[in-house]
Amino acid sequence: MAERETVVLTRDVNVVTIPDGNTGTLSKGHEVTIHQSLGNNYTVVTEHGHMVRIAGVDADALGKDEHQLHTLVSETSPEAVEKNCWEVMKTVYDPEIPVNIVDLGLVYSCKVTPAGEELNDVHVMMTLTAPGCGMGPVIQSDVEKCIRALPGVASVNVEIVLDPPWSREMMSEVAQLQLGLY
Repeated sequence: MAERETVVLTRDVNVVTIPDGNTGTLSKGHEVTIHQSLGNNYTVVTEHGHMVRIAGVDADALGKDEHQLHTLVSETSPEAVEKNCWEVMKTVYDPEIPVNIVDLGLVYSCKVTPAGEELNDVHVMMTLTAPGCGMGPVIQSDVEKCIRALPGVASVNVEIVLDPPWSREMMSEVAQLQLGLY
């Protein structure tokens, strides 16, 4: 999203404050500026300069439509489920950085193991850009929710690891280009 857009909230909306990850509410009538509209969430700046995240399900409060994710394969084999996992993880964004968590280099692995007829267990190992990131649990929850919604998934375990620590060298070339680092 290249151009910032200022809108007035049409109803009360739940928010997550950035960078600490606390929850709160913004009331109808508040003016916010849309800072980032990626994945299934909106990062906005309030009239008082606070950065908060609004979930995609609340897009109507911003006068927007909820983002629709592209169609994934419907197979439930471990290979198909793993492919879908990587695709949906590319829809999860750090609310402060306009790059998905896969290209940002935060996801270290995604292991899918059969757990019964047409069902699979998924184990994701990922890190954070900083060990004390307040948004870490929010991003972790986003990953868990999007994978849990996939066909053929029995259980999801998203493990945050801090070793090896994240560094910008872990970003894809695309991410580095997007951020002007390459």
